[in-house]
Amino acid sequence: MLTRRRLFQSGGAFGAAAVFGRRAIAAPSISPAMAALSTYMSEAGSRAIPAEVSEKAKHHILDTLAAMVSGSELAPGRVAINFARVHPGEKVATVAASSIVCGPIEAAFANAMLAHSDETDDSHAPSQSHPGCSIVPAALAVAEQFAIDGPRFLRAVALGYDVGTRVTMTIGVPGFQSANHLNTHAIAGTFGSAAAAASAAGFNAQQMRWLLDYAAQQASGIKAWERDTDHIEKAFVFAGMPARNGVTAAEIVHAGGTGLDDILSGQDNFLLAYAPQADAARLVEKLGERYEIARTNIKKWTVGSPIQAPLDALENLLKKHPFEAAQVQTVVVRLPTSEAALVNNREMPDICLQYMLAVMLLDKTASFRSAHDKARMSDAAIQRERAKVQLVGDEALERRLPRREAMVEVTLADGTRLSEHIDAVRGTAENPMSREEVVAKSRDLMSPVLGAQKCAGLIERILALENLKSARELRALLQR
Repeated sequence: MLTRRRLFQSGGAFGAAAVFGRRAIAAPSISPAMAALSTYMSEAGSRAIPAEVSEKAKHHILDTLAAMVSGSELAPGRVAINFARVHPGEKVATVAASSIVCGPIEAAFANAMLAHSDETDDSHAPSQSHPGCSIVPAALAVAEQFAIDGPRFLRAVALGYDVGTRVTMTIGVPGFQSANHLNTHAIAGTFGSAAAAASAAGFNAQQMRWLLDYAAQQASGIKAWERDTDHIEKAFVFAGMPARNGVTAAEIVHAGGTGLDDILSGQDNFLLAYAPQADAARLVEKLGERYEIARTNIKKWTVGSPIQAPLDALENLLKKHPFEAAQVQTVVVRLPTSEAALVNNREMPDICLQYMLAVMLLDKTASFRSAHDKARMSDAAIQRERAKVQLVGDEALERRLPRREAMVEVTLADGTRLSEHIDAVRGTAENPMSREEVVAKSRDLMSPVLGAQKCAGLIERILALENLKSARELRALLQR
C-alpha cells in the first residue's frame, strides 16, 4: 500500500499535496472571495506587474534590507542574531549583517526582528501595518531556500503587501485595535508574510487556500506592546512573529500539510472570530489594479511615524527662514490626538517627539545616529531646546487620519512667528521619495555596518532585480 511516508519519499511534498488535494472535491464549495484570492495568489509569481509598481517594490525591498542591516547595531537586532546563532536549523538562508546561515523559519524571524529594531522601516496607513519588516524577510528566506530569481522574488514581495494589508482593512481599521486590544500590525504581517513565502515556493491555488488557513490560526498579537520601553517586544510583535508565522504556514503546506479549504467562510471562520461584520469581498477588491505596495510609505526620517511630519515642517521652516536654536522661544506642534499620545516624551529617542525636534533645532537634520543616541537625551543643550517644544493633540487632525498631518509654529525671541502645515509627509504615496533619496537613506544606514563597497554592490543588485538569477547571490553582499 502507498503510505503517506512512502508518498513523501517517492513524490516529494508537492506531489503529496496534489494527491491529498482530492479531498477538495468532496468538500463544501469555497466562497467567491476565497476562490478569487487563492487563484490570484497562485498566479502572482509569473504575472507581470506594471513598471512603476516594480520600481516601487525595489525601493521597499532596498529600504527594508537597509533597516535589517542597521538594526543589527540595536538591542532587538542583537537578540535576533543571538537567537539565530543558537537555533540555526538547516543552513539555507542568510541572517543579514552576520555570518549566520540557518533555516528559513529562523532566518525570516531574525531578519524581521532586525528590520523593526527601530523606526526606519516602511508603513501602510490604511491597514495600520508595517508590511516590509515581515514580508521582505519572509520572501527572502524562502527565495533563498528555492533559489528563485529576482523577478519572482520581487513579485512575491508585492503579493505579500497586497494580501496582508487587505486582511486588516477588511476586518476594520481604525478602531479595531482599541476595541479588541488586538494588533493589526501582527495580523497583517502574518498573512502578508505567508502569501510572499508561498508565492516564492510556487504554491498552486489549493495550497494557497490551506496556507491561508494556517496563517489564520496563527494570527495573534495584542496592543500591550505599547508598554514595551526596549522595543524588543515591539520588534517581535510587528515583525519577527508574523514573519515566522508566515514562513511556518508555507513550510507546513510545502511538507504536505492539508487544512480547511476556506477559512473565510463556514462555521467558526476567521472573519467570524475577528470581525463578524466584515465583508469578505474587500479581500479581493481591485486585486491586480490597486497595488498596496504603491500606497505604502517609506520614512525619510528614522523615527516613529507620528514624528515624520513635524520634522518635515521644522526642516522646511529652517530652509525658508534660517534661524538658530538660540533664537527660538517656543515650538508648538499640533498632531492628531491619538498620534500625539504615542510620541509624547517617550523614553526611546526615536519615538520621542520633543527630543527629535530638539535635535533638528541644533543639528538642522535628524540622523540615524542621533535618533538612537539615548545618552544624548540627557545632554544639557538638548534639554534646553526640548523644554521649548509644546505638543498639542488636535481633534481636527484626528478626524483626518490616516493622513498623518502636522502643524508646527515657531516663535522666535523677537516675536516673529513662523508656521508650516504638512499635509503630505515626504515618503508617502502623495509625496514619494525619489530613487536617489531612497538610495541615499539606504547608504547612510548600511555603509557603517557592511562597508561602502558591499553596500554599493547590494544597492546595485536590488535596483536591477530583473537580472538576478538566484536570490542566493545576495548572501555575500548581506553578510557582515
